[in-house]
Amino acid sequence: MHRVEPSHTPTRRCLASGASLPQRELVRFIVGPDSQIVPDIAGKLPGRGLWVTARRKDVEMACDQNLFSRAARAQVIVPDDLCDLVGKLLRRNCLGLIGLSRKAGELITGFEKVKSCLGAGQAAVLICAADAGSDGREKLFRFAKDLPKIQAFSSAELSVALGRENVVHIALKDGGLAHRLVKEARRLESFEYEYETAGVSGDGQAQN
Repeated sequence: MHRVEPSHTPTRRCLASGASLPQRELVRFIVGPDSQIVPDIAGKLPGRGLWVTARRKDVEMACDQNLFSRAARAQVIVPDDLCDLVGKLLRRNCLGLIGLSRKAGELITGFEKVKSCLGAGQAAVLICAADAGSDGREKLFRFAKDLPKIQAFSSAELSVALGRENVVHIALKDGGLAHRLVKEARRLESFEYEYETAGVSGDGQAQN
């Protein structure tokens, strides 16, 4: 479904496809002091940004066709594992936001507590571990209705992010962190799966 972007939404041109897209749908790279290409997932590192759509095939194209050097107008070094590094950093970014949500008191864990939060209309995002039991997940999905649902992370990943054991179900309350997580999870899913699996589903912000 096509989304109409607000006029103030910043856009950048993808090195691989040539398309101008909302900045949140791309990954920024910079040339480091050693002339090596560095992923800038948060978009805050100094230097001129080189932008590629958050899809593995586009990053691979930029690497294979020497597009980073052309855009930088200088010979640069592209790490052999750049695509894998981007994927890892996107995952780490999302898990970091989940951890921040816990510190901000905006996160609830545990099946019954999450179900109560959903039933009371207090949740903005539902997270279920990728290896969660289908019965529990489907029950929570019924309570979540049209809320964004994220299933991109294993229970082990979620447990490490929160410093707890056996984390399977999470609800995030409405707030800036929840909205940021949906956008970042969407970017991760675009990169890792190109929407072939339902890692993020729900409102219009989380789907094509």
